[in-house]
Amino acid sequence: MNQILPRNDDVEGQNHRQQLDVEVVHDYSKRAQWLRAAVLGANDGILSTASLMMGVGAVRQDAKTMVLTGIAGLLAGACSMAIGEFVSVYSQYDTEVAQLKREQRANGNNNDLEAMKKKLPKPLQAAAASASAFAVGAMVPLLAAGFIKNYRVRVGVVVAAVSVALLGFGAVGAVLGRAPAVRSSLRILIGGWLAMGITFGLTKLIGSTGF
Repeated sequence: MNQILPRNDDVEGQNHRQQLDVEVVHDYSKRAQWLRAAVLGANDGILSTASLMMGVGAVRQDAKTMVLTGIAGLLAGACSMAIGEFVSVYSQYDTEVAQLKREQRANGNNNDLEAMKKKLPKPLQAAAASASAFAVGAMVPLLAAGFIKNYRVRVGVVVAAVSVALLGFGAVGAVLGRAPAVRSSLRILIGGWLAMGITFGLTKLIGSTGF
């Protein structure tokens, strides 16, 4: 008597459904490049501009001088960040293009090089993102100081605004990168306090010597 074997369609269907039900794990490391440029650019904008304003404010207490110092810091810092990021990413781009060409020659691969280049980092895009992030960060101390005439109140508001912004940027960067938010935010905040305090103190000390 011929034995009828059970069909395995159901088993295969179940396996297929199980594979579809597997949770998709996102590779957050792919965010590293643009996240690094954005977070570092914003933090640099906040700290550099605020430290400059605090340093000048240690010897010149009028609001106009502090704001002009902040504007100069914003423009110089944004240009510096853009150029630095452009040069850095372009060096990486050239290195990866050279590697692709070597692999094509070694493997006899005739894939379209131009299509492969589109997947590589874009220097202009990285430079624009870095400069924009720096400018956004630099606006925090500028807006905080721009409308307050009293010197002590102005300094206090700048420190408070910068502290809140540093905590915010630190938390956003940590959440997007799936890192501990509290630890990252506190590390950035303490570093910012040190930068502003050292700049203010040393400038005050140098100004008191009569230079």
